[in-house]
Amino acid sequence: MTDVATLWSYLSTTPLIWLTTTIIGYLIADGVARRLGNPPWANPVLLSVLLIAPVLWLTRTNYATYFEGAQFIHFLLGPATVALALPLWDNRDTIRTSIAPIVLALLAGSIVAAGSAILLARAFGLPVDILLSLAPKSTTAPVALGISEAIGGIPALTAVLVIMTGIIGAVTVTPLMNLLRITDWRARGFAVGVAAHGIGTARAFQVNPVAGAYAGIAMALNALLTSLIVPLLVRWLI
Repeated sequence: MTDVATLWSYLSTTPLIWLTTTIIGYLIADGVARRLGNPPWANPVLLSVLLIAPVLWLTRTNYATYFEGAQFIHFLLGPATVALALPLWDNRDTIRTSIAPIVLALLAGSIVAAGSAILLARAFGLPVDILLSLAPKSTTAPVALGISEAIGGIPALTAVLVIMTGIIGAVTVTPLMNLLRITDWRARGFAVGVAAHGIGTARAFQVNPVAGAYAGIAMALNALLTSLIVPLLVRWLI
């Protein structure tokens, strides 16, 4: 028992242990989701959180220590953000022929996502720094963190809110679209891409490739638009 405790004490001080834990946690979660047939509630990101959080609690590992090990995955968010240009380029003909509905849907989705968050936060009397952290919640994490820092929010809190938004969107999108009887895969994908960024887009690809492609388009365009409109909304609504 002493040897095990000594080994864990050594490993827990090595950044590689938390990178490995994160990767293994996600692989297990993804495998479970696939075995279950990828139902909406078995989201790999949600399952990963449920697996890794108890480990951090049991080992009394704080966030700073965990992040030191997992920061390589965080670093990859940068190249992933740049790669958002790929679905835009690959689907440039579709965008060109559907420019009007895409622009209208994008404007409505982006403004409502950010504006409703700001107004609801004000209605509940939340502190300004939390309100500012909440505003960019529906865009992809690297962009959201940059916006939060620029407008005076708390980037760490924004990261949590972004993940929660993505998980909720990914879990609810299929039942909601079925309930609303929306059958056009383009509309379904675009909606989840605007509202639930990368996590929702991953779910869209699981359901239908056309929905996934449009979700990727929406996520990329929403990242650009949100970075422009959130500072304006904050100025007007706060």
